[in-house]
Amino acid sequence: MLYLLDANVLIDASRDYYPFDQVPEFWEWLVDEAKREHVKVPYENHQEIVVAKDHLSVWEKSYKSQILLNESVSSDLVQKVIVEGYAEDLNDEEIEKIGKDPILIAYALADIENRTVVTTEASKPRRRRANRHLPDVCRDFGVKCCGPFEYTRKLNFTTQWKTR
Repeated sequence: MLYLLDANVLIDASRDYYPFDQVPEFWEWLVDEAKREHVKVPYENHQEIVVAKDHLSVWEKSYKSQILLNESVSSDLVQKVIVEGYAEDLNDEEIEKIGKDPILIAYALADIENRTVVTTEASKPRRRRANRHLPDVCRDFGVKCCGPFEYTRKLNFTTQWKTR
């Protein structure tokens, strides 16, 4: 299984769960999983991370060749996700609001049996149009979707305590 990470997974991990200075093992593990083709970040999501000038953007730039998904997205699949998953008549403001989510789903649709979208977004099934969340749109397309703790469990992330 290839886990495709939404930018929010890495942003939240670095800020809230696995700060670089406290849990460096997570970031080493993530690079190792990326090398083994278990975890990747699509180019478009990668761009959302590198614009910031923080520790995460420095890390992302340093490991870009390992972390980056090395393929192009199908514009037909992106358009399908936008029209069928959000709405066919989105205005410019709504297109901006949905951001890179349709692209992430399109990458998963390219190999639906072997890819899972990972996001920190929670399902909000009553939301419509540009307010829809990734898990709900993924569900509509039959794309597997999970949260960050689920994928780290499935890939057996652990830390090893060292005595001081």
